Amino acid sequence: MIDVLVVDDDFRVAQVHAGFVAALRGFSVAGLAHTAAQARSKAAELAPALVLLDVYLPDASGLTLLPELDADVIMATAAADPAVVREAFRHGALHYLVKPFTAAALNARLTAYARYREALSGENDLSQVALDGAVRALYAPLHGQPPAPKGQSPVTTRLIADALRRADEPRSAAEIADQVGISRATAQRYLAALAQAGRVVVTLRYGATGRPEHQYAWSPR
Repeated sequence: MIDVLVVDDDFRVAQVHAGFVAALRGFSVAGLAHTAAQARSKAAELAPALVLLDVYLPDASGLTLLPELDADVIMATAAADPAVVREAFRHGALHYLVKPFTAAALNARLTAYARYREALSGENDLSQVALDGAVRALYAPLHGQPPAPKGQSPVTTRLIADALRRADEPRSAAEIADQVGISRATAQRYLAALAQAGRVVVTLRYGATGRPEHQYAWSPR
């Protein structure tokens, strides 16, 4: 079994995420923590293999706590600022989930993590082929998540995809750019790639004057 410590400032959200973990075969919930201090204490006491870590904790940022944890970490947080995402990966996070997310989204990453651990479970030195296989197991395209087109960042693709999934109506490139924290030109490039891949539906919104504006919505397929 892979023991998981769930760290979230909201006890109800922590319970939901713990339920997602407990329902997945091969995983168990080692404990819950709602502050950075609790997380440090429980991580030391329980020695979990994996921590689901929120950024917004009442006594310290999860980003401060991240490099202190002697465990693998998947971020599970509402923080979607690109600089925050970069810092999380720079300090060792294996995956990044933006709340709210579904059980299926978490399960996909947990399953990938289990494959990665299995690939690295032997005692003998790894060949390059075996090492590459372990990395592929962890970062292979996830079910329901479009792979990033060549030359584009998977993190930015995921942030834009998640923003469109959560939107209750079509969004313009400028609106997506403001929400994700990127330039409008960058948003347009990513949205065009997603549209070409069939993951985004493009429509036109006509105003009283001027050129029509492209609107983007997540494809339900």
